[in-house]
Amino acid sequence: MIYECKSYRVSDDRNDVQLDKVESLLRLSYWAGDRPLETIKVSIENSICFSLFSDELQVGFARVVTDFATVAYIADLIIHPDHRDKGIGKWMFELIHNDPRWCSKFQFLATDDAHALYEHFGFSGSSKLMSTTV
Repeated sequence: MIYECKSYRVSDDRNDVQLDKVESLLRLSYWAGDRPLETIKVSIENSICFSLFSDELQVGFARVVTDFATVAYIADLIIHPDHRDKGIGKWMFELIHNDPRWCSKFQFLATDDAHALYEHFGFSGSSKLMSTTV
C-alpha cells in the first residue's frame, strides 16, 4: 500500500526499501547504532517494512514482525532528524498501528523514549515495553 501526506509518501513494499538510507538512519539511533548491516538485511527480509519518502529519498523507516494471528511487534521506527517535528512520525505510526492486518491483534514495542506519542495511541507499560490491549 502507498499512503500520502503533504509531500511525504509511505510504502509497505519491501522492494522500496533503500538499504543504505535505512542503515544510515539506524546508525543515528540508540537501539541499533551498532547493528551489523547483515542483521539489518535479515530483519528487513523477515518483516513488513514501512518506508517514508520525501520526494524519492527515504527519510523514515519502521517494521512490523507479526504472525498475523495474535501479535504484532512494531520495531525500528525512526525519522531522519531533518524531517522530525512535522507530525510525520505520528502519521506514520498511526498508519502502522491501524493497519488492518494487525489492528485487532496484541501490539507491542520497546522504547526508551517517545512514551507520550505511543500513549496517545493507547499503548502503556513499563519504561521500555509498551503494549495495547486487544
